[in-house]
Amino acid sequence: MEGLGALGINLPMLIAQIVNFSILFGVLYLVAYKPVIRILDERSAKIKESMEQTESIKEQVERADEETKKQIEAASKEGQEIVARAVRGGEEVRQQAQQEARGEAEALITRARAEIQRGRDDAIDELRKEFAELTILAAGKVIDQSLDEEGHRQLIDKTLDESTTLKKG
Repeated sequence: MEGLGALGINLPMLIAQIVNFSILFGVLYLVAYKPVIRILDERSAKIKESMEQTESIKEQVERADEETKKQIEAASKEGQEIVARAVRGGEEVRQQAQQEARGEAEALITRARAEIQRGRDDAIDELRKEFAELTILAAGKVIDQSLDEEGHRQLIDKTLDESTTLKKG
């Protein structure tokens, strides 16, 4: 003990301090350590729960993003289908309008041909009448006698019929 005394250590005082430290450690363990550990455990549990909630929210956001992407793709496809239908409808309308225009053009051509034919026939009839009258006048002067007009007409009509038959043949 003298060796400890030379170092300035008092053994009874050292033992008293060790006992005091042990008592203080025991009291602190019971009073402070357990509540602090319990608070730390609770906090750790809350942090773990928050992490799990965060992970759950993250998964929900990913699912919502995927669902949104699917809806956008579906809307895009639907939009493309609508555009395609509109294009097909426009093409059908264009073709229908072309067919109607062709039909109207053909009807106009048919009417024009009929009018031209009528005009030609009218002109030929008028020409025949004038020709008949001129022929009657010329025949009357050549013969220097006047035949009845009905006889002349029959003669001219017969001659004209023969001439058109010759042209057709």
